Amino acid sequence: MSTQSVIEALQRAWNAHDLDALAACLHADYESIHPLHPERNFWGREAAVRSWAAVFEAVPDLRAELLRWSVCGDEIWTEWRWSGAHISGPTFRAGGVMVFGLDGDRIAWARVYTDIMASDGPDWDAVLAEVLNRPSKSHVQTTID
Repeated sequence: MSTQSVIEALQRAWNAHDLDALAACLHADYESIHPLHPERNFWGREAAVRSWAAVFEAVPDLRAELLRWSVCGDEIWTEWRWSGAHISGPTFRAGGVMVFGLDGDRIAWARVYTDIMASDGPDWDAVLAEVLNRPSKSHVQTTID
């Protein structure tokens, strides 16, 4: 299986919510390392399948979009966007970079730099308008005696 085929199979498995196809993409000793969130690290194909099963349950219409990818030896650098509706109602959006290491035609490890995107927060248009409409504090009048 080519490097491109491995990533295409992974994307198809995610989009079909096919746990067997997902498992077929992963090495039995798969490692998922999250350098920015080490509490999310896990090891083993079964742990990965359980993790994605929970995601598929929480976001039943989850879709994975591969934005770009590059190959360097036996590593594949990818940028992803995931979207769907969470079962509790709000829109789910996540994205980021995953670097995969291959062992033959299976993904042996991943370094995961992804996160869930905030769906609520400040109205940045209003914040920017407020900042831009403030009088400038940089004008200082000085007098010399």
